[in-house]
Amino acid sequence: MDSGLAALLGAAIGSVATLGAAMVNGRSQARSQHAQQSRRHRRDAYARYLGALHDRDLAMDAVLAALRADHPDQAVVDELTDRFVALAREVHRCCEAVILEGPASVAAVAERVTNASADLSYVMRRMAEDARAGDTTRRSEDSALATERERARAAIGRTA
Repeated sequence: MDSGLAALLGAAIGSVATLGAAMVNGRSQARSQHAQQSRRHRRDAYARYLGALHDRDLAMDAVLAALRADHPDQAVVDELTDRFVALAREVHRCCEAVILEGPASVAAVAERVTNASADLSYVMRRMAEDARAGDTTRRSEDSALATERERARAAIGRTA
């Protein structure tokens, strides 16, 4: 074989091998970047959800504390309840992102935590309605139920 032809053939084979290695490396790098971006989106969704849940739970605790007073100030209760409702909506929006971004196991835990807090918020809303109406017949029962639901909510948060 002619030495010039051998050199040309060697250069062509070397170029094809280099191009193939670059393609494999490029694909691997693209997959790595995609995985890193997915983790970042997931982490951000989790952080927003946990922050919103924390803020909503603090607002709920403030409403419950105001309702447990001997004579709840209805204007304060209404203001705290409005804040709670706005924060509860934010939790639902953030939970949707967790469901979209996370694996099914994380979505299931987020739904359990959301449902436990929803049970407590139902009791809180009923207590607020009764306070507005001046109805004290269920007050001790609702206070005990709220305490039980707070414990259940905290237990789910610890096991999640």
